[in-house]
Amino acid sequence: MVYVIKNTCFLQILKRKQFFKRFLWRTYSSDSPIQPIDVKRIRNFSIVAHVDHGKSTLADRLLEITGVIKPGNENAQVLDQLQVERERGITVKAVTASLNYSYNNEPYLLNLIDTPGHVDFSNEVVRSVTACQGVVLLVDANEGIQAQTVAVHSLAKRNDLVILPTLNKVDLPRADPEKVKNQLKSVFKIEPSDVLQVSAKKGWGVEELLKAIITRIPPPNVDTTDHFRAHIIDTWHDKYRGVLCLAYIHSGTLKMGQTVKWKSDVKQHTVKYLALLRPSEESITEAMAGQVVMVGLGTKGGGSVGDTLLSPEATDGKDTTVPAVRHMVYAGIFPADQSQHTQLSDSIKKLSLNDSAVSVAVDSSPALGQGWRVGFLGLLHLDVFTQRLLQEYKAEAILTAPSVPYKVKVKGAKIIKHYKGEDVIVTNPMQLPDVSNIVEYYEPFVIGTIISPVEYIGAVNTLCIDRRGNPLPSNAVDDQMTMLQYILPLSEVVMDFHDTLKSITSGFASFDYQDYGFHPSSLVKMDILLNGVIVDELTSIVHISRLEYNARTLTARLKEMIPRQMVQVAIQAVVGGKVLARETIKAYRKDVTAKLYGGDITRRKKLLKQQAEGKKKMRSVANIKIPRNTFIDVLKR
Repeated sequence: MVYVIKNTCFLQILKRKQFFKRFLWRTYSSDSPIQPIDVKRIRNFSIVAHVDHGKSTLADRLLEITGVIKPGNENAQVLDQLQVERERGITVKAVTASLNYSYNNEPYLLNLIDTPGHVDFSNEVVRSVTACQGVVLLVDANEGIQAQTVAVHSLAKRNDLVILPTLNKVDLPRADPEKVKNQLKSVFKIEPSDVLQVSAKKGWGVEELLKAIITRIPPPNVDTTDHFRAHIIDTWHDKYRGVLCLAYIHSGTLKMGQTVKWKSDVKQHTVKYLALLRPSEESITEAMAGQVVMVGLGTKGGGSVGDTLLSPEATDGKDTTVPAVRHMVYAGIFPADQSQHTQLSDSIKKLSLNDSAVSVAVDSSPALGQGWRVGFLGLLHLDVFTQRLLQEYKAEAILTAPSVPYKVKVKGAKIIKHYKGEDVIVTNPMQLPDVSNIVEYYEPFVIGTIISPVEYIGAVNTLCIDRRGNPLPSNAVDDQMTMLQYILPLSEVVMDFHDTLKSITSGFASFDYQDYGFHPSSLVKMDILLNGVIVDELTSIVHISRLEYNARTLTARLKEMIPRQMVQVAIQAVVGGKVLARETIKAYRKDVTAKLYGGDITRRKKLLKQQAEGKKKMRSVANIKIPRNTFIDVLKR
C-alpha cells in the first residue's frame, strides 16, 4: 500500500510525531488486527511495595521476558517515563503494560501495573488495585518489611486480592531471605513455602514469578455478553487528541466507532481511539471485558477518574470502587506575574487530568493576586506537582507555605445558613469564620506506622511524644525490628517529621500513615499586625502548645525580610487581643543636629522634638509598604 502525497502543508503536518502515529494506526490496523483472547487467559496484577524495593526494575525484567524491550539494559526502568521520576529515582505515576506470554503452549495476556511506593502517591496504588485480581507484594530481602509494605498488604486484603509474596534483591551479600520470610509469617501470617525469591536486577527467578502469576492469580470475573461497562482508572491530556482515558472493562465489548456515554453525562460520544499500552500505544479495533485499555473520545469527550463509561443501552451504571481522595496538605499557587495567569491556568488543568489526586479551587490574595488553592496528598506530592508544571508545561509558579485542612463548628442561624451546616472545612486560614462564631476547633489526625530497629525505639518515642502523639500497642517484627503505631496530628507529620525520623534512626526507620479523621483540639487563630493593621496573608491556625514558638519565629523572620521605612514598624503576633511576640524595625532617621556646632543644649532638644513629632504625624497617616517579594519569601515553603 503506497501513498503519494503532494500537498506541502499536509507533509508538514505529517512531520508531527503524534499525528504520524495516528496516520499509521489508521492505515495498518485493519491489515494486522489483534487476535481476541479468552477471558480465562487474562491476568490483571499490580506490583506493590515500599519505596526503593525494586518494583520498576522487576517490571523491566517482565518486559524483557515477554519481548517488549531488548535484554541487557539493567538500568532502563522503561515504565518510569516522566522526567521527574528519572531525576528523583522514584515512581510517581502508576503505568500499565499489556504483555503477551505463552505458558503450556497457550497465549496469555498479562496486564501489569507498576505502582509508586511512597505514601504521598498511595492514591495511584488504590486506583490500580481496582483493576486487578492479584498483587505481587515485593519485599527487599536486605531491608525486610517496611511501613509501606504493611499499608499495601492491608489494601490488597481489603480488596480481596490474591497476594504473591516475593523477595527481591536476593543476590546481594547482605540479603537474608530466611529472616524476611519469618517477618512475613510474624506480621502477615504468610507461610515461608508460599514466598517466591527473585533478583530483579539479575533476572533470577522472574520466569518462575511469571508462572506463579498465571497459576495463582485468577482470571477476571466478568461477563462478555452483557452491555458494555468500564470504569476509568487514569486520564491524561494529549496535545492533538484531547483527553485520553485508561479504562478497566467490567462487562461487554468495546469497538472502534462504537457509541458510548458517561454515567455522569447522558451525552453520547464515539470511540475514536482504542489501544493497548505495551507500554507504548498499540492500536486495536476491539477490546473485551477483563482488559485494561486506552480509550479516546475526541477533544470533547473527556471523562474523569472514577467515572463509568457505558453503552447507550446500559441502564445500570453501578458505582465503581475508586474511593474518594482525602487531601492532606493545601498550598496556594500563584503566577510569578499576573500576565502569566492564563498560561498557568491551562497548565494546571492539563496536569490535574494526569494527577487526579489534586484538588484545585480559585483563590486570590491582595499581595499575590489571582491564583489557586490546591490540595495534595503530602509534601512530596506538592514538590513533584510544581516540578512537573515547570518541566512539562514551562509554567513558573509561586508556592505559598503548605497548611493542613481544619474543621470548625459554628453557631448562629445566619452563620450556619451561610456555610450550609454547622461544620465548616477550612483549607485556608484567611477563610476562617469570625472567632466569636466558632464553638469548637477540630484538627486532622493520622495513625502513623513506624518500623524501626529496637536500638532506636527510645529516640522514636521521644520524637512522637514531642509531636503530640498518643501511642498505640506495638508489635515485634522480629528480634531486631519493632513496629510502633502512634496517633499523630497531621500538622506535625507533613512538615519535617519524616526527615527528622530518618535523622535520629540513621536512615533505618520507615514511616507510613493513614487517615484517622478530625478530632477536637485546642487551636487558636494567630494574626500578624504591622503597626496595628492585620495582614490577612500571614494569618495562621496554631495549636496552643506551639503558640509562643511560632509567634517568635514568624515575627523574627518578618523583621529580617521587611525593608526599613520612613517610619518605625511594629511587628506583632496577636491572639485574641493579647500580644505574644513583638519585633520593631527602626525608621530611617536624618541627623537633624548635624548643623549644630555647639551652643545651648536646648537647641538640640528642640530639633529632636520637632523630628519626633513629625515622625509621629507621618506614622499616623502612612501606609506600610511591603514589597511583593517579601510576602513571597515569608509565605514560601
